[in-house]
Amino acid sequence: MSRKINILCVGDVVGQKGCDFLRKKLPDFKRANNIDICIVNGENAAIGNGMLPNSCEHIFTSGADMITGGNHSFKRREIFEYLDKKENVIRPANFGDGVWGKGYGIIDKGSYKVGIINLLGRVWLEGHCCPFETAEKIIKEIQRETNIILVDFHAEATAEKKALGYFLDGKASAVFGTHTHVQTADAQILSGGTGYITDLGMTGPEESVLGVKKEIIIEKFRKGFTTMFETADTPCFMQGCIFTVDKESGKTVEVTPVNVR
Repeated sequence: MSRKINILCVGDVVGQKGCDFLRKKLPDFKRANNIDICIVNGENAAIGNGMLPNSCEHIFTSGADMITGGNHSFKRREIFEYLDKKENVIRPANFGDGVWGKGYGIIDKGSYKVGIINLLGRVWLEGHCCPFETAEKIIKEIQRETNIILVDFHAEATAEKKALGYFLDGKASAVFGTHTHVQTADAQILSGGTGYITDLGMTGPEESVLGVKKEIIIEKFRKGFTTMFETADTPCFMQGCIFTVDKESGKTVEVTPVNVR
C-alpha cells in the first residue's frame, strides 16, 4: 500500500456551466491521475450564485468527497438546513456563533483520514473571527484523529493568504486559496512541508470575468452600476491543484497545478 495520497482541490465552480463541465471532466481526470480525495469549492455553483442542495448533490455525484464554501455560503436560504445535515459540506469556520453548518469536516477512508478546514478572509470580506486563531484551534481538534489537514482559505487579499500559509507551515498539510477565480503561479511546498497555492482558479467559462459575461462586467466598470450577472456562454476549463501527501508525516511531497480544458 502506498504511503502517498493524491488530493485534488478544485477551484470555485461557477453556475450550471461550471457544474456541467465538472461532471464531464472530473471522473476521467481522477482516474488518470490516481486521485484519492477530491475537494471542490462550490459556493458559486448555483444558478444566480451561492449554493443550493441540488448544486451540491451535482458536485458530489460528479466525484467530490467534500464541498467547501465562502462568502456566498449563506446567500440562498434553501441551503441552511442542508448545511446542518450534511457532514461533507462545510462553510467558513470563522463566521460568528449560531450560524448554520460546520467549519470543518473529516473524510474517513478507513486506512487514513483527511481533515478539511474552510476559512474566510477579513480583508475586504466578511470573516468575523480571526482566521489565524480559528485555524490554530481547529487544527488541534483535528490532530486528535489525523495529521493530514488541508485548509481552503477563501480570501480576497493575496497578502492575507500568503500570511496564513506561512503561519500554518508545518501545522497543515496544505493551504490553498479560493475566491478570486484566477489561478496563481506560485504552487510550492513551504519550508515546513506545507503545500501552498494562493488561488486555485475556477471551474467554468474561461472567456469571462470570473465566470460572468465579460460585456456585463465591462459595463459595470465603465458606467458604475451593476445589472444582473449572467454566466458566460463560452468554453469552460477546470482549474485546481493536486497535493501529494505522505500519510505518515502529513507533509506535502509534491504540488501539481491543474488546468483542464
